[in-house]
Amino acid sequence: MEKTEYSVFETELSVRPDDIDMFNHVHNSKYFDYVLAARYHQMEKFYKMPMEDFLKSGFGWVVRTAHVDYKRPLILGDQLKIRTGIFTINDKGCRVQFEIENVRTGKIASDGWFDYVLIDTITGKGCKVSEDMIQAYSV
Repeated sequence: MEKTEYSVFETELSVRPDDIDMFNHVHNSKYFDYVLAARYHQMEKFYKMPMEDFLKSGFGWVVRTAHVDYKRPLILGDQLKIRTGIFTINDKGCRVQFEIENVRTGKIASDGWFDYVLIDTITGKGCKVSEDMIQAYSV
C-alpha cells in the first residue's frame, strides 16, 4: 500500500461459500464486496461516523472509478485482512486505496484503489466535499 498522510485501517473477514465461483476460488466481483464491507466497518469504528448516520445527513459516496489488481486467488475458508485508507481527499472527492491479505499465506491477494465522488442523495447529483468532511476523514 502506498504511503499516505492519512490513517490506514484493518478489518478481518472470512471467505464465505457463496463467494466461490465455478473455478473453486473467490469470484472477482467479491473483492469489491470485501473492500466495501471493510469501509462500512471502518467508518463506524475508526471515523466514528456509521454509514447510516452519514446517509441521514443527505450525502453518499459513489464509486466513479475502480482499479483492482488481482495477484493471487482466494479460496473457501481463507481469512482476510482488508486494509483501506484515504490516499487523497479534496472538494471533488477522494481516492481510497486498499489491499487484501490472505492470512493463511501472509501474501497480498489483491490491491488497488477506488475513486469516490460525493452525491446529494435527494437529487442524485454530485456535490462538493466540505472542509468539515475532509477534517472528519483526516485521522
